[in-house]
Amino acid sequence: MGSNRDLIVSFGEMLIDFVPTVSGVSLAKAPGFLKAPGGAPANVAIAVSKLGGNAAFIGKLGDDDFGHMLARILNENGVCVDGVLFDQGARTALAFVTLRADGEREFMFYRNPSADMLLTEDELNLKLIRSVGQ
Repeated sequence: MGSNRDLIVSFGEMLIDFVPTVSGVSLAKAPGFLKAPGGAPANVAIAVSKLGGNAAFIGKLGDDDFGHMLARILNENGVCVDGVLFDQGARTALAFVTLRADGEREFMFYRNPSADMLLTEDELNLKLIRSVGQ
């Protein structure tokens, strides 16, 4: 990562969205699901990077296949992952998401709690945060 003068750091959740293979049905009636990276803060970081900006993400993922897949996706999209941690005691969050026939989104989250909910203040990469604008 070069200069951090224009660095945008997003902080929060990154999870796996399971999206039905058909639209306009309830989650219960969906015949199958595809997995996709999700979580608004992570989506922002990837969008900034794809638009040519300098982006970093701070958050916690489960030390599981999904967590490592998500970190790899951030990295492959040019997002700095210096603020990403892995929790060995919690899983990566999952969300089942569908667009119902009436146009409303329906979510069902699986957190018990998930790793993204367990990030503590003392785990934050303060060096990364303080580098913004340097």
